[in-house]
Amino acid sequence: QVQLVESGGGLVQAGGSLRLSCAASGRTFYAMGWFRQAPGKERECVAAIRWRGGSTYYADSVKGRFTISRDNAKNTVYLQMNSLKPEDTAVYYCAAKSTAVAILRNLRNTNYDYWGQGTQVTVSS
Repeated sequence: QVQLVESGGGLVQAGGSLRLSCAASGRTFYAMGWFRQAPGKERECVAAIRWRGGSTYYADSVKGRFTISRDNAKNTVYLQMNSLKPEDTAVYYCAAKSTAVAILRNLRNTNYDYWGQGTQVTVSS
């Protein structure tokens, strides 16, 4: 049974940091990613990582501030978020993808196979 368990969300002031964690159980995946969705807005990918090799994708809005990484032994993916802005406020979702993509930037698409429950990140000004 596939399960994605997220943790690490919370309230932080602008300029602060948070680290999100997502532990995957049941199987391994081609890639995992972090998506976010604010009320009234479309869900968007902020970062993704290929499990083998560790190639990464970042949205332009988070480049230089967020870092995605994985722990092979724990089958866990992390999102280190630094220099947080109020615009980063959203529900953040962990996702896992089973099939490969030909172009790395295609990892930003939402056709992932499994999703976590979401964790709230709120950044105050």
